[in-house]
Amino acid sequence: MRSMTGYGRGRAASDQCKVVVEVQALNKRQTEIILNLPDAFSSLEAEIRAAIDRKVHRGRITASLRPTFVRGEHAPNVNRRLAKDYVDLFKRMQKELELAGEIGIETLLRAPGVLELPDQKELRPETRQAVMTALETALEHLLAMRAREGAHLWRDLTRRIKTLRGNLGKIRKLQPHAAQRLRNSLRERLRSFGVEVSIDDDRLAKEVVFFAERSDFSEELSRLESHIDQFRVTSEKEDAIGRTLEFLCQEIGRELNTLSAKANNAEISQLVVHSKAELEKIREQVSNVE
Repeated sequence: MRSMTGYGRGRAASDQCKVVVEVQALNKRQTEIILNLPDAFSSLEAEIRAAIDRKVHRGRITASLRPTFVRGEHAPNVNRRLAKDYVDLFKRMQKELELAGEIGIETLLRAPGVLELPDQKELRPETRQAVMTALETALEHLLAMRAREGAHLWRDLTRRIKTLRGNLGKIRKLQPHAAQRLRNSLRERLRSFGVEVSIDDDRLAKEVVFFAERSDFSEELSRLESHIDQFRVTSEKEDAIGRTLEFLCQEIGRELNTLSAKANNAEISQLVVHSKAELEKIREQVSNVE
């Protein structure tokens, strides 16, 4: 079991530049990959996406690449002639429009064409390899963190599933007594209306059978036990199991609702309420599972 959250960082270098790749993962039901790449490395986008997709199967993944080029190699260049033209233009506009203020270097560098970035076509093969090496390292660290957090999730989920299984065991023990309690409840209700009925009265027996059939939750109980056992087995797998666990939570919730509607017993109803509360906590944790 792996968590969906995590962080990884990797470094590598070529004769052309040094690169740092950072990968961050957050919770999301589907897979979303966001890349922050300098223009010079945009040709690697498809390869980087494919590498991430092979390792990560769920969550929002943000990968950032920061290169440091060797001096003289792909270093950004300032178009001084264009920069001077912008300054002259700004000064004319200030004079014509009577505007106050100074032109800062940051504003000037953001003007189109002033800062000339390296041509992406000149990216060397060894630099491409360095990027992928740094990415693989970052992904390894990310997966290791996800695995550590997943171990904590697994321990918590195992404890809560054990509680659910225990509640079902208690409900199953109470089930044989439900018919007798229903019989007594019907007799007391009839007495409250002034009707006295013998314990062996056929009419009472028929009513008990009728209501017992309507309130029988044996099938729901068996399905609940099956779903919970499937949940436990699935949670021990190392694959991307989050969606499967979400589905099982949905099925467990559906069966608990049906059981709650059928149970004509205060103790059973209380156990169902407790189980629903535990299931909500399980759902919260499952939303963090890859």
